[in-house]
Order: sequence, then structure tokens, then C-alpha cells
Amino acid sequence: MSEAVSALPHAPYSGIVELSEAGLTGMITLRGDLASAPVAAAVLAATGAAVPDIRRLTMGDSGKAAWMSPDELLLIVPYGDVSARLQSMSAAFGDAFATAADVSDARAMISVTGAQARDVLAKICPVDFADFAVGEVRRTRAAQVAAALWREDEETWSIICFRSVAHYMWDMVQTVARPGSEVGLYRKS
Repeated sequence: MSEAVSALPHAPYSGIVELSEAGLTGMITLRGDLASAPVAAAVLAATGAAVPDIRRLTMGDSGKAAWMSPDELLLIVPYGDVSARLQSMSAAFGDAFATAADVSDARAMISVTGAQARDVLAKICPVDFADFAVGEVRRTRAAQVAAALWREDEETWSIICFRSVAHYMWDMVQTVARPGSEVGLYRKS
């Protein structure tokens, strides 16, 4: 078996925003009844976080849980801990109808940071970022590819895409973040 490597062996980029790749990140897709006690117990066991509300992100002491659809969450955990987290989730599921799968090596995560982050993302995503709150999650398209994104804090956003299109995503975001491309749509008053 080959060793795991980052999807984007790039140095961080600095333009009108800062771009950086998260590197090897543990990601688990959980499917099931998000209102069920066994699923809530599995999320808590894996991340220390509660099941998030619709289009929200919750943070725990050992990971994050992002709402992806009415029956799906994406759990973000340390890369080396995925197998142990899957085992603890399986035990928490008991007889409940739910599944959890390691998708760490199928996804890549990029961080976009800076005062112009919303403007940069608005150039490639059909999303109204005006009232996009910290901790909000959205599945969308970034130009030609499927993506999920959330707002970490006032100036930091995370984008997740399939690993197979990670270079395309990086190059696209870097292109729309070049100095001189500011649009000022989401300026603070």
C-alpha cells in the first residue's frame, strides 16, 4: 500500500486573500436518521460535537460535524484517527440503520482567509454570501465542480471538493484571488 500524500502539495498563496491547503484531513461521511439517538451518540463519540442543525457546523473537542443533507453529515477528524473513530461510531450505532465511510482520501480541503474572502467565493459560487453566518454550511458548485463550504470565522472559509478536482479548484480560486481583481461587493461599512 502506498503512503498517503496531500492532494495539493502547494505552498500557501497570497493574493487578495490567503489560500492554504489543509493537508491530510480525516473525513467521514455518515448517513442515517440524524434525529435518532444512536446517530447522535455516534457523532458525539467521533467528534465530541452535537448533530448540527440544517446547513450548520458544530465543533467538538475532537472534531467537527457539518450538515450535508437531511440524512448526511461530514465529520472532520484528525487523519490518523479515522479508523478508531469509525469503530467507536459503529459501536454507537448499535442496531440503528446508519452507515459511516472513510472519505478522507477522496476529498481535499482548502482554506480561504481574508477580508475579501466572500468576494472571491462569490466569483465562483452561485451563493448569496451577504448573510452567510459563521458556522453556516452550504453545498454548491464552484464553477464546474461540486463543493461544500463553510464559514469558520469572520474572515476564514473552508472549501471541500473531490480530490480528483483539487488542482482545478486551487488554480481557479487562485485565479480569482489575484491582486487587482477586487470587486468590493461585500465591503464592511
